[in-house]
Amino acid sequence: MSQQVSPEHILQVGLGFWASKTLLSAVEMGVFTELARGPESLESLSGRLGLHARGARDFFDTLVSLGFLERNGGNYGNTPATDLFLDRRKPSYVGGILEMANHRLYPFWEHLTEALRTGKPQNELRTGGVPLFETLYADPARLRAFLAAMSGISRGAAMAIAAKFPWRDYKTYVDVGTAQGDTAAQMALAYPHLSGMGFDLPEVGPIFEEYIEGLGLAQRVKFVPGSFFENPLPKADVVIMGHILHDWDLATKRMLIGKAYEALPEGGAMIVFEAIIDDDRSKNAFGLMMSLNMLIETPGGFDYTGADCCGWMKDTGFRQTRVEHLAGPDSMVVGIK
Repeated sequence: MSQQVSPEHILQVGLGFWASKTLLSAVEMGVFTELARGPESLESLSGRLGLHARGARDFFDTLVSLGFLERNGGNYGNTPATDLFLDRRKPSYVGGILEMANHRLYPFWEHLTEALRTGKPQNELRTGGVPLFETLYADPARLRAFLAAMSGISRGAAMAIAAKFPWRDYKTYVDVGTAQGDTAAQMALAYPHLSGMGFDLPEVGPIFEEYIEGLGLAQRVKFVPGSFFENPLPKADVVIMGHILHDWDLATKRMLIGKAYEALPEGGAMIVFEAIIDDDRSKNAFGLMMSLNMLIETPGGFDYTGADCCGWMKDTGFRQTRVEHLAGPDSMVVGIK
């Protein structure tokens, strides 16, 4: 038995924070943004980033071994993926979510055991602080960074929705909890006949409008201010909720699905997308860990399976539902009124 069974996987996962923190520190220091200018030697790169000689070589070589950097002739350079997705100057940058993970989630996850034993959040609320969303929306700089992070984590799924959903059958849509507006933008970029709305709290408006205008979509994608707790949702052929439902308890999930149903015409569609857990709850580890993250971050939020969401939609009145994989850990649940 000792020859057939290895502890390798146990040790890799148990010490996985080594690799995670190496990448997060690299993003924090702008390693990939620096190397987007071109390959650099150890001495040059260390000097520009202000690193001490003792750890610099091990740090960069670790990034090579993890597949985040390439090393040729003594010079370090980005891989195609890190050059595209981790250069802060590119619109394809997804490092915002990693920056948030580094600054907020990494220390909060230290208290996962306490969360599992108490069922209580372990973020700012743990020490009597202000809830997450109140904190973010009260600080314009942090809000802007958070909204950009949401664009990064949602973009792959949003582009897949633009490609896979039958948008030619619809004319209007509203992206609920739109954040920076990237999901709303992806639909308009793919289909010139569509007119869209982004619905979010008023504080988001200037950030949304700046982003949409920069993409040349201001004539077709508008911002609608409001709270999905206090206001009805704008009427549209399609209602999109991306990475929204998992923030809330079951009663709130059902309420939001109900508001979406009321906003739709007969034949209209609701699209819910996030890291939907597989029905067997054994394969989408990211979705399951995201649910643990909701345990740490929220009083009642949790992630769920496609079957769960289909059931809530049918209870609300949707006549047809389906689950379709999008990209990475993300899937969408579609309900037809």
